[in-house]
Amino acid sequence: MTLLNKTALAACCVLASAVQAAPLGVDPAQTYVNRDGTVAIVGNDGLEEVITQLNALFTRQHPQVRFSLHMEGSSAGMPALTAGATAFAPLTRDMWPGDQAAFRQVFGYDATPVRIGYNGHGPRPPAKTPPAVYVHRDNPLAGLTMEQLGQVFTAGAPGGDANLWSQLGATGDWAPRRIHAYGLRDDGGFATGLRHARFGKRPFAARYEALASREAVIRAVAADRYGIAVLGWVNVAPISDQVRVLPLAAARGAPYYGPDKVTVRAGNYPLTMPVQLYVNRAPGKRLDPLVKAYLQLALSPQGQAIILAQQDSEEGYLPLSEQDLQAEIKKLDAL
Repeated sequence: MTLLNKTALAACCVLASAVQAAPLGVDPAQTYVNRDGTVAIVGNDGLEEVITQLNALFTRQHPQVRFSLHMEGSSAGMPALTAGATAFAPLTRDMWPGDQAAFRQVFGYDATPVRIGYNGHGPRPPAKTPPAVYVHRDNPLAGLTMEQLGQVFTAGAPGGDANLWSQLGATGDWAPRRIHAYGLRDDGGFATGLRHARFGKRPFAARYEALASREAVIRAVAADRYGIAVLGWVNVAPISDQVRVLPLAAARGAPYYGPDKVTVRAGNYPLTMPVQLYVNRAPGKRLDPLVKAYLQLALSPQGQAIILAQQDSEEGYLPLSEQDLQAEIKKLDAL
């Protein structure tokens, strides 16, 4: 075992021991506590099995704490957190701008995310592939950097906009052809969240053609040799065999990676979406002890093992890489 592995294991064991050693009670004054004394958790429905198992583990360590689940989707989690109706909001993506604005309007600060895993890997039909870039199968490029992706899809990128395939390294007949960018509507959902989180909140380029559904986007690229799309969570296999996933690099000179299991598990895929628990923590104040203990448990070896057990499920969740795990443990320690 490497020194890094030993250090990570030791830190996680300390966390697990701390969670087990500290007795916790439920404060009935907390708005997330139901009339029957249970702790409410509202969030992504795909995480129900993970949260159910974490709850069971937590209750074994703290028998006085019981939970009530309302797993109705990531779009339900943040409004519930803003209303104080959940101890934390389990999401399988970054918070969308509308939810962020609503939370900030109420509290005057942002909700705090703590990552506990990664959301999906692929392609692996019939499961959905996580966010990825799709091009026509004839496209000659080996991959793109995240900077180039921003130049393709948005206007005003620092390195200039990319309008021709030659600007991305294509040669021959491809070089003079214009890039045709496709995606979902900029309506506050995936496309808006992507633009805010990955592209510096810049507007989509004028050439960006927004379509109504993931299926329509894939069909557009399949029918357009010079098309490209960035899209999240879709099973492409039954839609078309004329497209392929284009690998991505985090920076110029870095290797290209696709969203396969090994790459996502290592924390190397640039468009990986996190599995994270958003919490309400006011600046300068300590995090609710019960919530903090729960997060510590999710980051412990036992908690990460629960997530690892989902790797071949329909959702395909994966635990954090050692580097990301240590970063989240350090963040949580400061909350």
